[in-house]
Amino acid sequence: MFESIGRSFALVKTSWNILMDDKKLLVFPLLSGVVSLIVLLTFALPLILTGSFMNNSGFGPVMFYGLLFVFYAASYFVVIFFNTALITCVNARLNGKEATINDGLSNATKHIGSILAWSLVSATVGIILQVLEDNVGFIGQIAVALIGGAWSLVTFFVVPILVLEDKGVVDSVKDSVSLIKKTWGESIVGGGSIFLVFLVIGIIAAIGIFGIWMISQSFLLAIALLIIVVAILAVVASAMQGIFVTALYTYARTGTVPSSFNKDLIENAFMPKQGSTQGNI
Repeated sequence: MFESIGRSFALVKTSWNILMDDKKLLVFPLLSGVVSLIVLLTFALPLILTGSFMNNSGFGPVMFYGLLFVFYAASYFVVIFFNTALITCVNARLNGKEATINDGLSNATKHIGSILAWSLVSATVGIILQVLEDNVGFIGQIAVALIGGAWSLVTFFVVPILVLEDKGVVDSVKDSVSLIKKTWGESIVGGGSIFLVFLVIGIIAAIGIFGIWMISQSFLLAIALLIIVVAILAVVASAMQGIFVTALYTYARTGTVPSSFNKDLIENAFMPKQGSTQGNI
């Protein structure tokens, strides 16, 4: 347990060091967040202004889930587009090259067809899971959550494959499943460690903001600080996640560990299942 915790902090530190050496990587999750907010407002404001947000009696199931599907597809498209740009720049850096923000965005634009296709697939899966969750009991919701987690796991490498190998969605999913089978484990320590570290930082920050609120008695100040902290943590964590996923993909595909990462950390990012006879590549 303590070894895993230590490894997690080491992974975060390494990703952090790379990010600090190339701060422009923060631009992509920042743009993703801004555009995603615009998409949300585009869907939410008309519903709020017409009163449909509070009273959905005019929406049948087909219309409701249809609108939700469009929102999912648009949101996924934005996130995947900027992830593609991020991965492009991270991959260049891990291979000793330099890629500009424009290079990342240009490569994302080049793959816009594949990004759209993957967005539609992701939205379809999201809607199916949402429909199931809305129509099953508590036990069923647990099962749906497990299915969603399994889907996220087997598609872990889809975007890097789409970006770096110019493959279609179907082939990318197949290859992602294949890579996961070669490096699968009980948990993904790297991504989980980044999430947990930033969760702890967020909790500590929230406690500090609560203290400021109690001292200043200014609710608006506390809310503003909370929004700023959450936004900063989300942008940084997303960039670090992109760095780690790209490095992990490089190792899973080629067996070569990017020089910026410690070999043992990458190899242990997937914790082997006890008793498994299948090793890392």
